[in-house]
Amino acid sequence: MKKIMNAPEAYTDDMLKGIYAAHDGMVKYVNDDLRCYCTAHKKEGKVAIITGGGTGHLPLFLGYVGDGLLDGCGVGGVFQSPSSEQIYNVAKEVEAGAGVLFLYGNYTGDIMNFDMAAEMLDMMDGIETRSIVGADDVLSNANVETRRGVAGIFFMYKCAGAKAAQMGTLDEVLAAAQKAKDNTRTVGFALTPCIIPEVGHSNFTLEENEMAFGMGIHGEPGVWNGPVKTARELAEESVKEILEDMPLDHGEEVCLLINGLGATSQEELYILSGSVTQLLKEKGIRVYRTFVGEYATSMEMAGASISVCRVADDEMKEWINMPVHTPFYTQV
Repeated sequence: MKKIMNAPEAYTDDMLKGIYAAHDGMVKYVNDDLRCYCTAHKKEGKVAIITGGGTGHLPLFLGYVGDGLLDGCGVGGVFQSPSSEQIYNVAKEVEAGAGVLFLYGNYTGDIMNFDMAAEMLDMMDGIETRSIVGADDVLSNANVETRRGVAGIFFMYKCAGAKAAQMGTLDEVLAAAQKAKDNTRTVGFALTPCIIPEVGHSNFTLEENEMAFGMGIHGEPGVWNGPVKTARELAEESVKEILEDMPLDHGEEVCLLINGLGATSQEELYILSGSVTQLLKEKGIRVYRTFVGEYATSMEMAGASISVCRVADDEMKEWINMPVHTPFYTQV
């Protein structure tokens, strides 16, 4: 294991100390807990959007806390859920009189702890909450409600964050997140494993010329392991899986997200992006906007994911195009 760190057990907290030092005035922590991560610019009367999840996925989850997106994040250890108390304390800090939306990935520990935090906010403070989970990973389950939430949650963040910035009600912000969820699908694949600092070794094994198609961002098994395929072949199989699950008509518009998992070069991501765009064009599907880069990583895993978000109407275009600014992500 070769990592730039002090001690494996201090990995998450040392990372957070660095973020707070580098971006003082934009983000802060509360209750003397580094893992209670919040925006420093609360806006009164706005719905507060809270996310949360394990370390190891930057810029997911905490990287989307900022202007036009989210208001707070409970931070867990590497690939671990934040506690219900941390989520509660974040929500208490950023709630601004219009209620709280919990928006996070579809993982058992997260669901349990966010549900407990919602109960605490209701019983102890009378704060109204709503919850929604990202569940865009097509290959993780046939049932959309039990699928893993991966990079496609970016579109939920964008739509919900924009509606909240427009001073929408709690139910309107939830509906914006639901619209993005209903119209987003993702397929991913890994070329290498990654190493969790406190474990010290790879979380799974792949041979020299082997890849895993459908692999989850924590190393969850995919649908097949086999020889590494070309960008065009990966695009073809991924688009096929996405369109079988979410059929699109000729002339429909989509947003495309080509996401690197942590150790994939920008050059490779653009090669993949070009292949996917060409395939969609051949099918008569118009790409309205493309996002290429690292949006949801898995430590130093090599690989990528492809997310397609159907642009359902002009309102979604407005939300997706809205400027945002966080320490990790800016869109003008």
